[in-house]
Amino acid sequence: MERAGVDALLVSHLPNIFYISGFTGSAAILVIEGAGATLFTDSRYAIQDSEETEACVEIVRGSLVAAAGRHLAGSGARRIGIEAARVTMSQKSTLDKTVGRRARWIPWDGKIEAARAVKDAGELAIMREAARIACSSWEEILPLVKPGVLEIELAAELEFRMRRKGASGPAFDTIVGSGPRGALPHALASPRAVGKNELVVFDLGAILRRYSSDLTRTVFVGRAPAEVRRWYKAVLRAQSAARGVLRAGVSAHQVDAMARSVLQRAGLGKRFVHSTGHGLGLEIHEMPRLARGEKELLQAGMVVTLEPGVYIEGKGGIRIEDDALITADGAEYLTHATRELIELG
Repeated sequence: MERAGVDALLVSHLPNIFYISGFTGSAAILVIEGAGATLFTDSRYAIQDSEETEACVEIVRGSLVAAAGRHLAGSGARRIGIEAARVTMSQKSTLDKTVGRRARWIPWDGKIEAARAVKDAGELAIMREAARIACSSWEEILPLVKPGVLEIELAAELEFRMRRKGASGPAFDTIVGSGPRGALPHALASPRAVGKNELVVFDLGAILRRYSSDLTRTVFVGRAPAEVRRWYKAVLRAQSAARGVLRAGVSAHQVDAMARSVLQRAGLGKRFVHSTGHGLGLEIHEMPRLARGEKELLQAGMVVTLEPGVYIEGKGGIRIEDDALITADGAEYLTHATRELIELG
């Protein structure tokens, strides 16, 4: 803020508020100034706020945005950083009215997220455990994967086991895509029954103390035919190729290009319809993004996913995803479930 000549910073994105202040409530605005920080929240958090944060707290009746704006007007701040992409038109209008036209709004998008991208030892300890919870929960439900079981039943079993192991819940709506539904990259669990001789894609994650894990594995119910084995081996080679270049100093698009080139050579390039991976932490999708055109250089301490996949309409999908901590000379993998094709029944 000092280098940018910013007098104050208005933070509205809740994960960023937690990262800076420790406050976990669902309604808050944080104003940071040279003299300290002020958290604006409502009466539901009158006890919780003092337990979670050392920021000065103001309990507000009515609009938190208006209260923060009045505070900024009284402080005399003229150059104010704002998460422009997180603020609605209505909120911006309220800020203009309460702060006054003399204030200059300075876009602050991505700066806090960039700091969040590099994890410290405490964050990594939580993320290792969140990854362990996801992997062990998936391994436990494999005996349940058989013809006739419903996708929603498998998702419920996964989420129950993750909670029983200490997670506060799933990191996102659990994906279970069986048979043709596996060709949908985000096939949320449905009432469809798993059939014989078909692929099943599982994409799951655990939230532990607000940090997420993200794991995808694909199994075959029955004996996989040669075509499915060929597809699976291509996806596995693609992920292995991405693993081979993942390290600090490599650009994000290089990692994506390595995975993509393997699938292209296997004749499956057009079946890979998303990026190779993304950052992981307080949100399930964070900086950096491992995708075409992303020139950001990866840093030690970042946690990313590696998740190449192929999707064949009418037949199903195959995706293999792991969580990786980037180091100076490679990566530490937080997820340890087998990557080999599992055939069930």
